Amino acid sequence: MRIAERNVPFRYGGGMAISARALRAAQNDAAILGAARDVFIADKRAPISDVAERAGVGISALYRRYANKEDLLRTLCHGGLKLFIAAAEDARDDPDGWSAFEGFLRTVVEADVHSLTVHLAGTFTPTEDMNADAVRASELVAELLERARPAVRSGFVLADVTMVLEMCAAVRVPDAERTKVLRDRYLTLVLDGIRAGDELPGPEPTDAEFGWRWRR
Repeated sequence: MRIAERNVPFRYGGGMAISARALRAAQNDAAILGAARDVFIADKRAPISDVAERAGVGISALYRRYANKEDLLRTLCHGGLKLFIAAAEDARDDPDGWSAFEGFLRTVVEADVHSLTVHLAGTFTPTEDMNADAVRASELVAELLERARPAVRSGFVLADVTMVLEMCAAVRVPDAERTKVLRDRYLTLVLDGIRAGDELPGPEPTDAEFGWRWRR
């Protein structure tokens, strides 16, 4: 019998034991989510079978974890939202308001969270947990922005933060490492524009402009 099929416990450095079967399941799940991200960012209309093929797992293994494509999309986006929240919470530890805000933006852009938002908004129905996390994310960013306010130009508001992150996510070339470099380049330009200066032209984004993409 192969070791992957036996319920043999492994032990991580922290002392938590996990069976070979559970380890394999966790590896499959990570492969599925990674493949789903690549597949659906390229084409949100792609069939779920493309994800299984890219992940190197059988379609039955995928369906054991996700009931359907919408369930997979929801899980994928919720994972991105959790990364966003973690970045904001970590940034709170920085005592300098502008440094905390800049560090948060750089972390989120590097994690490429908003590619999911740009490509997948409106393709699934969020759960109550997702909605609660979205509120939490907004509160955390509002707090970071308020702390950075003395260094931020007049007229820059919370909705502008999301627009900036989506602008950076739109920067994409075939080479993944080159994409990271270019995103960092343009985020640096944007950060210079966010710093205190003349008031921004035009009215801020409205709720309708900000939220239309999530309507199904």
